[in-house]
Amino acid sequence: MAAVPKFDHFKKYFNKKNQIQEIVREPTSGGIIFRRDVSGGVEILLIQDGKDRWTIPKGHIEEGETAEQTTRREIAEEAGLKDVEILGWLGKIHFRYRRVDRLVLMTTQIYLVRAKGDTNDIQKEEWMNDIKWFKFNDALDAIEYEDIGKLMLLAMKRIRQEKL
Repeated sequence: MAAVPKFDHFKKYFNKKNQIQEIVREPTSGGIIFRRDVSGGVEILLIQDGKDRWTIPKGHIEEGETAEQTTRREIAEEAGLKDVEILGWLGKIHFRYRRVDRLVLMTTQIYLVRAKGDTNDIQKEEWMNDIKWFKFNDALDAIEYEDIGKLMLLAMKRIRQEKL
């Protein structure tokens, strides 16, 4: 009687199709964008992605760009706001997700950004479901990512302390 290898029944867990073949790092950058409403309250600009998740404008850092330059470019592209002031770095967040046979490790630098000029002249890109200004507490409720929510709280603290 031939001996059956002990671990044959585990082979199904090691199907090559499901294995991660590559780990990819993707540096991104974005901004928590705010403005003051007519009564002086803080409003935050959020975009709604194709999966109906509310988040902040952000995108990939292109070769030769700094994270701040990317933030400015992404806000212009995703929201149509070109007159913005980057007030400082708030922190970074990490995401990881699977893209077919790749594990994507995304690090996003987040900046505090003041919208200036005609802040009502926002326009969404085609891939977005929506874009709008939220009162701060409503934005905090709507945001889909806990780490971004924490940085929104930090942003509000800074806005209050520095009377921005």
